Amino acid sequence: MNNEQTYLNLLRKVLEEGEEREDRTGVGTISLFSPPECRYDLREGFPLLTTKSLAGKRWEGIVRELLWFLSGSTNCKDLEKYNIPIWTAWSNPDGNLGPIYSKQWRAWNTYEPTRVYGSNIPDGYLFKKDIPIDQIANLVKGLKEDPFSRRHIVSAWNVGELDQMNLPACHFAWQCYVTTKGELDLKLTARSNDSFLGYPYNLASYSLLLTMLAQVTNLTPRYFILSTGDTHAYKNHLDQIKEQLSREPRNPPRLVLNSSIKNIDDFTYDDIRLEDYNPWPTIKAPVAV
Repeated sequence: MNNEQTYLNLLRKVLEEGEEREDRTGVGTISLFSPPECRYDLREGFPLLTTKSLAGKRWEGIVRELLWFLSGSTNCKDLEKYNIPIWTAWSNPDGNLGPIYSKQWRAWNTYEPTRVYGSNIPDGYLFKKDIPIDQIANLVKGLKEDPFSRRHIVSAWNVGELDQMNLPACHFAWQCYVTTKGELDLKLTARSNDSFLGYPYNLASYSLLLTMLAQVTNLTPRYFILSTGDTHAYKNHLDQIKEQLSREPRNPPRLVLNSSIKNIDDFTYDDIRLEDYNPWPTIKAPVAV
C-alpha cells in the first residue's frame, strides 16, 4: 500500500465507522476515536497528497508555518506578512496567540525551587521562573550524542499554560527514534484531528520536519507515523471527502532541501523545494473555527 492510499483508507474508515457528534465549533462531526495509527514511508517519496492539490499558497503555508513554529514566534502577523492567514481566526487583535506550539517547543517555562528563610511559611519554598527549556535544541543535541535514547520527545501540552493558549495544541507530542542503520523515524500524537483539512497539513509538515532533522543530524529519514485521538470529518466536508475518495493517487512529489544547511535554525523558505508535483485539482472546504 502506498502512502496516499494509507491516508484515503483512514478517511473511509472515519466515514464508515464514526459516530455523529456535536462539537465545539457548532458544525458537527463524524468522529472516530483512535483509529489504527498510520505509517508513511518517506523513502517512497514525499507524502504531499495528490488526490487534491496542496500546491501554491497551501504548500507555502505548510512550510512557513513550520518555520514559524521553529522560530519561537507566537504572533500570527509573522505569517500574515506572507499572506498566510491560517492562524488569524484564533488570534487576538494584536496577532498574539498565547503560548502555543512555538513557545512550548523553544521556550518551555521551568521553575527553580528556592528555599525561603524568615518567611511565614516554615521551611517553605517560593518558585521562581528559571531559564526556559529549548526542546528543539535539546532534541537535536540528543539525536547526535545519544541516538538510541528513548527520551527524544517534544511536547506542546503544557498543562500549566493551556488556559493561556488561544488554541490548545491538537498535535501535542512527538517522539523520534534512530535505528542502528542510521535512519530516523518520527511519531506524532494528536488529541484531535480534522481528517480532511488538518491531517494533510500535519502529514506534510511533520514529514518535512523529519527530513530537516535528519539532515542536521546526519541521519536518513524513514517513517513518519501519525496516531490520532478524536479523528473526525466535519459534516460540511462530506461531499468534498467523497470527491477526493473517487480520485486515484498519482506519483508523489520529491522534497529537496539545501544540503548545505547543518543547523535546524538556519533553514529558510528558499532552502526548501518541492519537485515533480502533479496533483488533481484543489477541493475547497470551509475551516471550522
